[in-house]
Amino acid sequence: MNILYNTAIALYSAGARLFAMRDVKARKMVGGQRRTMGYLREAIVPGESYIWIHASSLGEFEQGRPMIEMIKERLPEKKILLTFFSPSGYEVRKNYPVVDAVCYLPFDCPARVRKFLDAINPEMAIFIKYEFWGNYLQELHRRNIPTYLISAIFRQSQSFFKWWGGMFRGMLGCYTGIYVQDEESRQLLAGVGVDNVIIAGDTRFDRVSDIMAHNVDIPQAKAFTSSGCLTVVAGSSWSPDEDFILPYFNTHKELKLIIAPHEVNAERLADIESRLKRRSCRMSVASVEEASRVDCLIVDSYGKLSSLYRYGDLAYIGGGFGEGIHNINEAAVYDMPVVFGPRYGKFKEAKDLIARGGAYSFTDEREFTEVIDRLVSDKDALARSGEIAGAYIRENLGATERVFDDIFRR
Repeated sequence: MNILYNTAIALYSAGARLFAMRDVKARKMVGGQRRTMGYLREAIVPGESYIWIHASSLGEFEQGRPMIEMIKERLPEKKILLTFFSPSGYEVRKNYPVVDAVCYLPFDCPARVRKFLDAINPEMAIFIKYEFWGNYLQELHRRNIPTYLISAIFRQSQSFFKWWGGMFRGMLGCYTGIYVQDEESRQLLAGVGVDNVIIAGDTRFDRVSDIMAHNVDIPQAKAFTSSGCLTVVAGSSWSPDEDFILPYFNTHKELKLIIAPHEVNAERLADIESRLKRRSCRMSVASVEEASRVDCLIVDSYGKLSSLYRYGDLAYIGGGFGEGIHNINEAAVYDMPVVFGPRYGKFKEAKDLIARGGAYSFTDEREFTEVIDRLVSDKDALARSGEIAGAYIRENLGATERVFDDIFRR
């Protein structure tokens, strides 16, 4: 890559090290990267060939998980190295048993890139959705290592499509194949001369369908919903989301609420509890009997949300007042409508479901109240919206199979 790109990466790396002095998440990332090469010397079996799969964070991992598991199921002799950039992915999935090794990806500096690739010597590389690291891509291309981007989606606002984006467009030419979610992405890429593109869909649909098929009972949630009251599941909520959810819940005694904050720590849990005016309990410490008596079940651990949606009638998806909404497919697969804030523009499934009537967005308290009031008071409307949401998920299954067949047929 050119000097401007490499300078930017070097500054980013230096900034992360400084930030790590006072931020736990950054400290985990920087420390994890320092351990990567030592870990690889112990974990990588000399002479073995590895498929390298990279996910930026936990969300991208879940998107790529169907592909990882299909590779292991159909090609069990293949070894897989999984890398993360963010602690939100690595810390949760560092012991993921399906793969053969898991580590942090070093910063995209030329010397580090060469050392990393020398250590793993991958037979192919698969990046999930949003990963465009110029030095890694150029070095993989130079070494003739097949490199793929899966479940990708592109928008006109991205650097690739600006007059000054030549450097970024050059990254796209390093991929052996780009598997996009929709026709709009294919057309955008074609407009800048990138034609190594296949419309394959989004593997997240396959993932949520698999979760639903292998769901496990959560006794506290089952007892909590046994009364038959309409239950709202608020998933991956942030404080701005709770500014709408909690006051409404406090004044609507006919509703029950399962709330799973995006960040689970003592401060966040205490804040939620202080704002509740109705009976609540924390799921990890509540008995089944206690859960049956309260109005709000607070999810105080990670990894439960995707299974908890099955107990709800209506889902609120957090993140719409921050960087963007979280996974709406996890809820929609259970035939329930989804509601979220205004920042959903990066998510095709959100726009599609709003157009069909399976999802609703709002920008202020008046709009929020109108949407929830309508769905809560009209059970037929609630059911119709839920059926639309579930049907949309089922229509979009099969991306993993399409991508797998094309990559390994090559």
